[in-house]
Amino acid sequence: QVQLVESGGGSVQAGGSLRLSCAASGYTYSMAWFRQAPGKEREGVAAIAFGGGRTYADSVKDRFTISRDNAKNTMYLQMNSLKPEDSAMYYCAAGSYYGLGKNLYNYWGQGTQVTDSS
Repeated sequence: QVQLVESGGGSVQAGGSLRLSCAASGYTYSMAWFRQAPGKEREGVAAIAFGGGRTYADSVKDRFTISRDNAKNTMYLQMNSLKPEDSAMYYCAAGSYYGLGKNLYNYWGQGTQVTDSS
């Protein structure tokens, strides 16, 4: 069983930046960020494999960067040029398969809120 704890959410104006972190209690092959806005489906934002391969949703490409520190079992999401539509609860996920489908992941964090303050 892997436990995931997110941090770093907050309120930010459009155009601003935030960095999310997700600390895992142990080894994970793949990790990903998902987000869910009120009334919408949970969607994959970015995913990263243990070896560093990564993929992004089209809506965040060139604005968000996913990374991980395997020695610390920690994943990050650097979010730049934030838009109002980026406001959502952001969830960390981990599993044995890599990609942006939520069914690929067995373990989920509790979420951290990102809110547009514009």
